[in-house]
Amino acid sequence: MLEIKNLQASINNKSILKGLNLVIKPGELHAIMGPNGSGKSTLANVLSGKIGYEISGELNFRGEDLKKIPVEKRAQKGIFLAFQYPLEIPGVNTNIFLKTSLNSIRKSKGKQALDTLAFLKLVREKSSELGIDEEILSRQLNVGFSGGEKKKNEILQMKILDPNFSILDETDSGLDIDALKIVAKGVNSSRDSKKSFLVITHYQRLLDYIKPDFVHVLSDGKIIKTGCGELAQELEKTGYKKLN
Repeated sequence: MLEIKNLQASINNKSILKGLNLVIKPGELHAIMGPNGSGKSTLANVLSGKIGYEISGELNFRGEDLKKIPVEKRAQKGIFLAFQYPLEIPGVNTNIFLKTSLNSIRKSKGKQALDTLAFLKLVREKSSELGIDEEILSRQLNVGFSGGEKKKNEILQMKILDPNFSILDETDSGLDIDALKIVAKGVNSSRDSKKSFLVITHYQRLLDYIKPDFVHVLSDGKIIKTGCGELAQELEKTGYKKLN
């Protein structure tokens, strides 16, 4: 699914990723943990195609050089990013945003666009699966949403767009236990042998609900340790200092 070799990324002449290596196979869920400033969000930004970074190294997604693919094409090819801080977009209705995004992806795959009735049926189905109130979808995108509502809306977007590779950038940040369970439910119900996930988190608590295949510790722009779910529990107790 994703193969990263010696990835280096800098912005404004500041080096952030310093030779990162990572392989994620179809069906796998990888968690990235690490201290503040280690490069976790930069990795998410680089994978999703955010501009402004100077990048070198190999970055291959399903056999293609991801560095040559613009951000909108990455989305069409099945890459999804759940933001750490979802943006408010006044004047843009959430349902219209979702319908436009979904039909753009369908068009890129040669599929017919969903009409309004078919789309609303899909939204109701996915909202019901996650226990999300459909009322938020009639509002402007993330405008006036609580932190938890924004994060739940991101997971609903993931369910509707049905990507091959999902990146969750600290989606658990600031969530109460009910919202955390909705996020976990959305991820767990989407997992299958063809989809892969990269979950970026500071805390082990999310991994109590989402069981990773691998946990990686990112420090100073490199992965310095890899393990299973027990590694996350170890980090919760000892912190990161002992690993450096």
